Amino acid sequence: TLLLSSLGLGTIVTFTSSHWLFAWMGLELNTLAIIPLIANNHHPRAVEAATNYFLVQATAAAMLLFASATNAWITGQWEIYMITHPLPSTVIIVALALNLGLAPLHLWLPEVIQGLDLPTGLILSTWQNLAPFALLLQVPLQNQTILILFALTSTLLWG
Repeated sequence: TLLLSSLGLGTIVTFTSSHWLFAWMGLELNTLAIIPLIANNHHPRAVEAATNYFLVQATAAAMLLFASATNAWITGQWEIYMITHPLPSTVIIVALALNLGLAPLHLWLPEVIQGLDLPTGLILSTWQNLAPFALLLQVPLQNQTILILFALTSTLLWG
């Protein structure tokens, strides 16, 4: 119950944040809460799935921190709504797409899902995507081409 409540807390922190560091903290709390649930089944595939998930989420978190720090350096703002430069905006969208498992950045997702039991796979496929999707909706887009590319690629490959 502690891990499930940590998942809820991480999502709520991300939903209610207007600052990039708090949003990152909520995403990391979600990641650190789901990893023990993934590795709970003492099977080599579950441990491999937990390791792959951790590495992908750490990469996405590093990209998100890099983009928010770059935006703060350029504009002096850490607010989510104040992404005005195209470079941090693009890197944030790519980081959130990696976090969500959108195509063409989805190649980690089938390998991780294969190593999970059904309840953990459902949590990973649904609840874990709420927070990054909420952030993706909050980011002001200067150029929607990359998001359209992710949407079309995901539709063609998953649909």
